[in-house]
Amino acid sequence: MDKVLAGYGLREDQCSIASFGSGLINHTWVLCNGDEQFILQKVNQNVFRQPEAIAWNIALIDTYLKNRGNGYFFVSPVKTVSGDAMLHIEGDGYYRMFPFVKGSHSIDVVEEPQQAYEAAKQFGRFTRTLSGISVDSLKITLPSFHDLSLRYEQFLEALEQGNPQRIAETASVIHALKTHSTIVDQFREIRKDPDFKQRVTHHDTKISNVLFDKQNKGLCVIDLDTVMPGYFISDVGDMMRTYLCPVSEEERDFSRILVREDYYNAIMRGYLEEMQGELTVTEKKHFFYAGLFMIYMQALRFMTDHLNDDQYYGAKYEGHNFVRAQNQLTLLERLLEKRTILEG
Repeated sequence: MDKVLAGYGLREDQCSIASFGSGLINHTWVLCNGDEQFILQKVNQNVFRQPEAIAWNIALIDTYLKNRGNGYFFVSPVKTVSGDAMLHIEGDGYYRMFPFVKGSHSIDVVEEPQQAYEAAKQFGRFTRTLSGISVDSLKITLPSFHDLSLRYEQFLEALEQGNPQRIAETASVIHALKTHSTIVDQFREIRKDPDFKQRVTHHDTKISNVLFDKQNKGLCVIDLDTVMPGYFISDVGDMMRTYLCPVSEEERDFSRILVREDYYNAIMRGYLEEMQGELTVTEKKHFFYAGLFMIYMQALRFMTDHLNDDQYYGAKYEGHNFVRAQNQLTLLERLLEKRTILEG
């Protein structure tokens, strides 16, 4: 850590460092240096193979916002002593540091519709504010991250090459997943439709990636590792997947899985307040589809991993990813049951 601190012009004997947050990908600390507080992160290179791409995108966004001067609140990275946005320690990895926003807080679980509204508004504002950036200038930090066609192909491949016993034991769920493959067909049509636009998209819109102020109003979005060109269905769909249901993807009692209509309406209201003028008529008609898209993709990914003996997500107990896949399949079915109400 002394090399990391030196890279930012700090001394270990003058700083206190403690683990921070509940993120599962990058290791995060809160760092105190006198009256100053910072968030320090080590980038997980098992997930992000090209950390320089993350640094490029954040620097591009930072420069764009500073030049536009539109008052958007953005947490700019702290520069290293060499003036870089990210610090590379040979043989150790990549680090980045941000000032801690005083008076701010984040939450891990959506507990009321107003929180869903505030978060959706912030993710919508993020994309709208950056609408002047050419998406071609952004680098891809996670190739094919939300490519539903690829995820379905990987699922089919797992049915051919995966664990034969697990395939046999889960036949009914495999069949159920196949019956929803029209969601993939719709995605393929979207990719060919000029009315669907690639925009600066966050791709990881869980509630913990929004900072709130003391009055619980949204301040800004954080954790920009997955910012890349993308479709609006990625951000809206991930909010639906993680905000609509009162229990998480880890829940084993599927009777507790339900879709809360007031949370759906809060997401729609918050996002469209910012993006109403940006989205095309065709895109708006696919607002409900966004939830199907993301929930189905995650169900496929969990099932694929189960059939491949838990190589990607790992498992804390036998059948962990199969439980997660059934959980997401149940959520998908609960959402489909409310289609007429929510689309009306």
